[in-house]
Order: sequence, then structure tokens, then C-alpha cells
Amino acid sequence: MTDLHNSVVLITGANGGLGAEFVRQALERGAARVYATARSPREWGDERVVPLALDVTDVASVAAAAAAASDTTVVVNNAGAGYAAPLSTASLDDVRALFETNVFGPLAVAQAFAPVLAANGGGALVDIHSALSWHAGGNAYSASKAALWSITNSLRLELAGRGTQVVGAHLGYTDTPMTAGLDVPKERPEVIVAAIYDGLESGAHEVLADATSVYVKSALSGELVALYPELAAS
Repeated sequence: MTDLHNSVVLITGANGGLGAEFVRQALERGAARVYATARSPREWGDERVVPLALDVTDVASVAAAAAAASDTTVVVNNAGAGYAAPLSTASLDDVRALFETNVFGPLAVAQAFAPVLAANGGGALVDIHSALSWHAGGNAYSASKAALWSITNSLRLELAGRGTQVVGAHLGYTDTPMTAGLDVPKERPEVIVAAIYDGLESGAHEVLADATSVYVKSALSGELVALYPELAAS
């Protein structure tokens, strides 16, 4: 169980729609300091927010951030990228680049900050997954989120002995710049972030932040054709 009051929170991808909401609500819940990281960090107009350069695909950048933010007690692994090309035809270079951001980047952050969190009493690591971790979209994005989900499950076991709470957060489409071009129902970022922080503070290992995630996880135990009705048609 992690209390955000007086915590020091580091958020990757803080410039994005979801990232900015993580910053705002961390402050609202009483965080003493928030490291708002991005490749090109912006000013926030709040002395409690520390802009910090961090490229999750650059090991040296990750190490520098861990050294600069050595008082961190909560890490939110939020940075991510999208890529919708079908796996059967996608450029392997593009797929590798996506995995660098969505899989190896969060792992690099976890590895760099695990000793920081342990030194500061254990703290918490929050990995932002997706409902698509459990539902293949026929593209590399869902595959990358599935890989991150598996990594989070392993990290949870490995870091438990250090007193670190590892939370895997799943969500469906959320109204952010990344999904701006999609004509689908979307949840509000403030609702998603509130659910994730509520889960973190209640001691949860996993947060299903919306109805989509609840449904998809519940369907995993059923027949594949129920989750993928297009298979029945084929």
C-alpha cells in the first residue's frame, strides 16, 4: 500500500494527455514533488513539479534521470507509442522501434529505479498497460502491451522482497492526443488516472481502470471465438 501524500513521484511521458493528468492528480493527492519527464520537458508553473529530460529508449538518459531523481518513491511508467500496421506486413524496423519504447523502455526505467525505490523504503512502480494487453488488435501495439504485462508480472514477484509495490494498470480507449484520430467511445483521462491512483493507494497489484478492461480480462477464460468473433466467420 502506497500513500501519495508527501510522496515523490516520477512520471514518464508527462507531456501527453494521460501523463499530464498523472502529474495533476499526484499533486492533488499531496505529492511533495513530481518529476515530470519527457524527451523535451516543458515548464509547469508549479514549484512542486520538476521538469526532467528522459528518453526511455536511451539507457544513458534513463540512468541520468535515476541519478537526478534519487528521492523518488513512486514511478509511473506511462511513456508509450502507437503503431497500427498489421504484423504480417509491418516493417520489422518499425516493430523493433515500438518495442524499444513500449517494452524495453519501461523495463530500463524499472531496472534503473528499482534500487532507488528500495533505498527510499520500497515505494511503488506503476506500469501502464492496456486492455489490448489481453486482446490482440492484429498489430504490434497490442503485442508490445502484452509483452509489458508479462514483464510487470515478473517484476512484481522480483521486487516484492524489496518492499516495492508493483501495479499493472489496464485501460481501454482514453481521450488523449494518441487516440484523437479514432472514432470510438473513449473514457476521460481524469477518470482513468483516479482509478489507477485509487488502486495504488489501496495496495492493489492490478487495476482494471474501465469497463473495457474488466470485460476483456473476464473473457480470457472463454473460447477464442467469443473474444475474436471474426474467427468464427473464417
